[in-house]
Amino acid sequence: MGHHGNGKTSLAEALLAAAGAIGRAGRVENGNTTLDTQPEERSRAQTLTLGLASFTWNDYRINLIDTPGYLDFAGDAEIALQVADMAVFVVDGVSGLQVSDEMMWAAAAERGLPRLVFINKMDKDRASFATTLEDVRAHFGQGIEPIELPVGEARAFTGVTDLLSEHTFFYDTGSTVERDEVPPEIAAQEHEEHEHLLEDVIQIEDDLLARYLDGETITVTELGRALRSGFATATLWPVLCGSATEMVAVDRLLDFICRLGPGPDDLPGPRVGESGKTVTLSCRDDGPTVGYVFKTQTDEYVGQVAYLKLLSGTIHADEVLINQRTGAKERLHNLLTVLGNKTTSIGVAEAGDIIAAIKLSDVATGDTLAPPGSALTVAAAATHQPVYAIAVSPQRTGDEDKLATALAEMVRDDPTLHVERDPDTHQLVIRGAGDVHVQVALSRVQRRFGVSVGTEPVKVAYRETLAKAVQTEGRHKKQSGGHGQFGVATVRFEPLPRDSGFEFHDETKGGVIPKSLVPAVGKGISESMGRGGREGHPLVDIRATVTDGKHHSVDSDEFSFRMAGALALKEAIERVGTIVLEPIVHVEVTVPDAVQGDVLADLARRRGQIEGTEPATDGHTTIIASVPQGEVLDYAVSLRSMTHGRGRFTAEFARYQQRP
Repeated sequence: MGHHGNGKTSLAEALLAAAGAIGRAGRVENGNTTLDTQPEERSRAQTLTLGLASFTWNDYRINLIDTPGYLDFAGDAEIALQVADMAVFVVDGVSGLQVSDEMMWAAAAERGLPRLVFINKMDKDRASFATTLEDVRAHFGQGIEPIELPVGEARAFTGVTDLLSEHTFFYDTGSTVERDEVPPEIAAQEHEEHEHLLEDVIQIEDDLLARYLDGETITVTELGRALRSGFATATLWPVLCGSATEMVAVDRLLDFICRLGPGPDDLPGPRVGESGKTVTLSCRDDGPTVGYVFKTQTDEYVGQVAYLKLLSGTIHADEVLINQRTGAKERLHNLLTVLGNKTTSIGVAEAGDIIAAIKLSDVATGDTLAPPGSALTVAAAATHQPVYAIAVSPQRTGDEDKLATALAEMVRDDPTLHVERDPDTHQLVIRGAGDVHVQVALSRVQRRFGVSVGTEPVKVAYRETLAKAVQTEGRHKKQSGGHGQFGVATVRFEPLPRDSGFEFHDETKGGVIPKSLVPAVGKGISESMGRGGREGHPLVDIRATVTDGKHHSVDSDEFSFRMAGALALKEAIERVGTIVLEPIVHVEVTVPDAVQGDVLADLARRRGQIEGTEPATDGHTTIIASVPQGEVLDYAVSLRSMTHGRGRFTAEFARYQQRP
């Protein structure tokens, strides 16, 4: 995990190459990495969806998930957190900590997930381990523990010193040389950091602390055991360093993950629902079979691929499980391990494995697969509300159905995308986390379905209502030989409070309009309201009362009085005019305290009414306001610019009110 550009995918390539899973590490800029499998990822040189790789290192099975770092695609990074047993945060040793690092760290901390920091790019000019470590400690607090020190920096970076064993590992053209002495230029620093690490780690186990205070020597094995315990309980966060592109200390990271990182059976399992209650699921091969579908992706050759983590139990190929959401049977014809876009069939999957399955009939992200008769269900994680929207339409006539099918597939693969037909503006609207998120989805639509998509801004669903009360007469008379049309209705119109809708009343007396024809007046008014007022927006919040009228025993019919009602409303609009109502959204904007003033001023420029502020976590404040919807259509992009990506907001419809 980490900010885009920190080298996550490069590190993943280096790990795979070091383990022999691939012949040589690809490069992001060359578009030949194993885990960036989508054409959009290669053209942008940027990870846009999570990538999977299952491989072995010294008899350990590692399931690696490479996540996007760009904030528009944070949804996939958070999906990875649901199934990961630990998170490696890749931090840029030149640029230091950045916004996605902070936000994803907070998301992992909320789950209590074990985390380690890998300071990357130590071979680059201006790289600084000390400065980056200070930055990490300042933001992530107590518990940050360096386990390695770099030997040299930038072009002089040649290896790392292990603070546990106090051995140094030098790297030269792919080979590793281990020495038991520390280079003299870092000896003093290494000794100081070793003592700090020792004092912090022994406090994890009371017996180690007592022995240390009694003057006993604590072995490297004992230190490692205590470190592993603190790491697994997310009370201590190790820091390692290296260079992904130069393959320096990558093998050390693999060793650390396997020796000291928690396995799936070392951690408390997820809470699962069973017959109205929740229980904790343990990761055991002999436990109840529970598979959690954390991602689906449509492949143009094999169709939908479901990626699932086996939280408990064992699954065999061709086994039939029940989708707990639909109740349908799903036969897992093929169980596959994944290495980028390559798969390998396996006969059995065991607790903790991450696998893929194809040709399932109806599965979606968040589904639970379990044996017949089981009631165990994993709660699907909530997705973020989309905050950026754009209207789309096919550029070629006849592509409407193809576009609808393509967008439905996009939403099935990416639950953070929403698509809807706006009943008021009649636009087809796609919503996502940001402009890049939506544009990438539309690029996939065009590539995979051949549908050229046009875009336009989302229209605001304005309304109108009458400016004041008025009484008018609607007269419809038509004679063209034979049976004619005749209807007269006198109607009193009154504007109503917001969200009152349309009311229709009858106060006629003496049969001036036959009772059977009075509803036609209301129907004509209602239909005319839908066609809009002076500004062309639908009319709302009106009470219409028929007080008088005239009819003809032969020529009056329902159509005549529908026309009379419509003409009465038309006359009312001409006489008193209308006022325009605009939709108001309730927004909650969480921003760093340092930019709170700028955000408040910006909301005021958008005609926002500030309703209050509340302290949030870690130096952030939540601003609560009501803002016209038309003023926040581009707010996702603007807020990101104002807060350097550290702001977030939610918006939901609140009410209509008069537009100035």
